[in-house]
Amino acid sequence: MARIVAVTSCPTGIAHTFMAAEAIEQGARELGHTVKVETQGSVGAENPLSPEDIRLADVVIIAADTKVDLARFVGKRVYQTSTNAAINDGKTLVQRALREAVVVAAPDKTEAYVAEVEAAKAKRAAERTGVYKHLMTGVSYMIPFVVAGGLLIAIAFAARGIYAFDSAKDLQGNPITPTPWTTFWANLFAVGAQGGFGLMVPILAGFIAFSIADRPGLAPGMIGGVVAGLTGSGFLGGIVAGFIAGYFTLWLNQALKLPRNLQGLKPVLILPLLGSLVVGILMFYVVGTPVKAALDALTAWLNSLQSGSKAVLGLILGAMMAFDMGGPVNKAAYTFSVGLISAQVYQPMAAVMAAGMTPPLGLALATWLFKNRFTSDEREAGKAAAVLGISFITEGAIPFAARDPLRVIPSIMVGSAVAAALSMIFGCGLRVPHGGIFVLPIPNAVENLGLYVVAILVGTLVTTAMLYLVKKPLSE
Repeated sequence: MARIVAVTSCPTGIAHTFMAAEAIEQGARELGHTVKVETQGSVGAENPLSPEDIRLADVVIIAADTKVDLARFVGKRVYQTSTNAAINDGKTLVQRALREAVVVAAPDKTEAYVAEVEAAKAKRAAERTGVYKHLMTGVSYMIPFVVAGGLLIAIAFAARGIYAFDSAKDLQGNPITPTPWTTFWANLFAVGAQGGFGLMVPILAGFIAFSIADRPGLAPGMIGGVVAGLTGSGFLGGIVAGFIAGYFTLWLNQALKLPRNLQGLKPVLILPLLGSLVVGILMFYVVGTPVKAALDALTAWLNSLQSGSKAVLGLILGAMMAFDMGGPVNKAAYTFSVGLISAQVYQPMAAVMAAGMTPPLGLALATWLFKNRFTSDEREAGKAAAVLGISFITEGAIPFAARDPLRVIPSIMVGSAVAAALSMIFGCGLRVPHGGIFVLPIPNAVENLGLYVVAILVGTLVTTAMLYLVKKPLSE
């Protein structure tokens, strides 16, 4: 019997994190091993591993789609994989981890041994997710800043209207003598706009670089993100800055050889300094201008779309959200829409959230209306899917798609495409990138709220109708 500890984490820190944890626990217990899993979810680490847990462990499993700090596992046998690998077959994953785990070397190990361990880790990371993993790490850290900033701006707008940002004007835009009350709402707007949204791009860039180069990449990445804001290149510039900072710092760390007694200067002085210098100069003189032009063109194109073009964009984004329910295609649509919030383009975000809610909602409704088309387990799962759906957790549809992909996936793609297209046609906008129905009551968080609710309901009904058409009654 082996003692196993594990850490699970996904970009949004919600469904995949806990599904992977459950699969690892079940697989380990089936094999007769003891196991403890720390979940690094959206609210932080739950069931954290103690130093004693780690000391006694025979193997450490890291099932994550984001960067997990391995410093506390130095000297332990560690096996790294993705959350999907754990979800698909937890038992096989545990068996493989026991066979293939690699010891994380301490800083005082010989250079050859450290190189061997790092090569093994790099090979496994490349096989796992590569660039996608680094981008999703940045996005996962960015989301709380966008959510907090967007909600604070919405609250300020609710109290002061479009002049929330200016305490020297009334709601009609006429000059007034500022009062403590008007100043308070203007300050609240500043907290959301300059605080939350102001940090959005630096955090995105910083943690992309952190995912690539670990802690030495964080400062160059965040500084590059700030420079992206100065050059007007926005979230696209932040992504470019993060990757430049990360890969340059990683290369420099490997290429720069120093005497052992000077090694400590690399992570705290040499790498952050040179990385920040290079990424900053490149952003100002090479990257900033063309990326700003691309962002401006994208923003202008989105703002100029007519109803027909908006419908097409909505259909594409909606279908992407439902295609793999939290996978790379889903996250590509989501990241595209979140990034546009910084450019004050809110309609794609509304379309994406509507499309992400309808798959689990439509499945939940179908299990209630057409019971004879679903097993008893699926009908029970439908109850949970409803809760996940209203919370904008598309992964609630995964159990159904896994059992019957050829019927379920096309059905939910049609429903999501309809919901997103209607949201775009109705001109609905969303200032915050998550929250489901729980952000809808907040004044000014959603533009055209009534029609937005209609889009979600219609998409849900279309999903349910498609499931009725393609799924046949089960035999007794």
